[in-house]
Amino acid sequence: MIKIKNNVAVSDSGFIFNPDTGESFTVNPIGVEIIKLLKEGKDVDTITAELQKTYATDTQTLEKDAEDFIGLLRNFSIAENE
Repeated sequence: MIKIKNNVAVSDSGFIFNPDTGESFTVNPIGVEIIKLLKEGKDVDTITAELQKTYATDTQTLEKDAEDFIGLLRNFSIAENE
C-alpha cells in the first residue's frame, strides 16, 4: 500500500509542499486526483478504475501513467510504502 506522507501539504489547486526537503511542486488536476485517492487508501487498480470513469483512455495506459506518477511521488519523498 502506498500513502502520501502525513506532513506533506497538498492544495486543491495542485501545489505540493514537502517540509522534509523544503521542495514544492505543482501537479495537474489528474495528479491531484491521484493524490486524493492515495490519501483515501486506494490502490493502483482502484485508482485506475476511478480515472477510467472520467477519462476516455484504455486501462493499460491509465495504469502505467498512474504507476509512473506514483513512482515520481516516491522519488521526491512525497509518497511512501506503508
